[in-house]
Amino acid sequence: MLISVIIPVYNRPQFLQEAIESILKQTFKDIEVIVVDDGSTKELRTPNPEPRTKNDKLKSFFRPHKGVSAARNYGVSQASGKYIAFLDSDDLWLPHKLEKQIEFLHNNPEYQVCYTDEKWLRNGEHLNQMKKHAKYHGWIFDKCLPLCIISASSILMERKVFDELGGFDESLPVCEDYDLWLRMALRFPIGYLDDKLITKRGGHPDQLSHQYWGMDRFRIKALTKLLKLPLEPHERELVKQTIKEKATVLAQGAWKRRNYFRWVYYQLKAM
Repeated sequence: MLISVIIPVYNRPQFLQEAIESILKQTFKDIEVIVVDDGSTKELRTPNPEPRTKNDKLKSFFRPHKGVSAARNYGVSQASGKYIAFLDSDDLWLPHKLEKQIEFLHNNPEYQVCYTDEKWLRNGEHLNQMKKHAKYHGWIFDKCLPLCIISASSILMERKVFDELGGFDESLPVCEDYDLWLRMALRFPIGYLDDKLITKRGGHPDQLSHQYWGMDRFRIKALTKLLKLPLEPHERELVKQTIKEKATVLAQGAWKRRNYFRWVYYQLKAM
């Protein structure tokens, strides 16, 4: 197989079925689909994620619940493709997604990674993106610092890129994609296809972003890790400035909530 598609899933059998169907409708066919069930409860587990007809391109694995990073990393360890793609179980691909990305990478050998634009749906209704969610092309490290502009479901990369970066950080329960894209953007140019080739569906209560307060605290952890890497002086200053900005916002929130211990912690981070 040329492309291995990794789908982590946790208690989402209906979403999973629809996600798999969107992969099997791809115009590019040289793919395998690896579903990693991250410890779903027995009644919501999908031991055989194959759609109505048998397809030997589909593989499924069940593992104890360790989080989305561990599930994705395990999926990659079972992959045989030269290229790796990820699809979150609540997202969908448009039919030409992989075909257009493979064509881009083949026509632009200086790139080993590319991602696409996306449609957003919240509770079934279209949601417009804001200016801060703009996408960029090439050496985009500075553009990736404020927030996660790359959706995991949109990216396609050579397997060797993932291996060189060491995969997702399993200690991060969220913002693990932000962490990986930052490390990637430091070392590789990232191609961008200005075409809405994925649909992100939000608004459901089990989204990871709904389960943790202050997502920027996890981004600060990812940024702090970067300071241990051999950065260029201007890159180091950009990282420090971003930590300061995010810590300041968290400190202000802690003060308003009269959580003075947390306020002191983030004041010190900002300094």
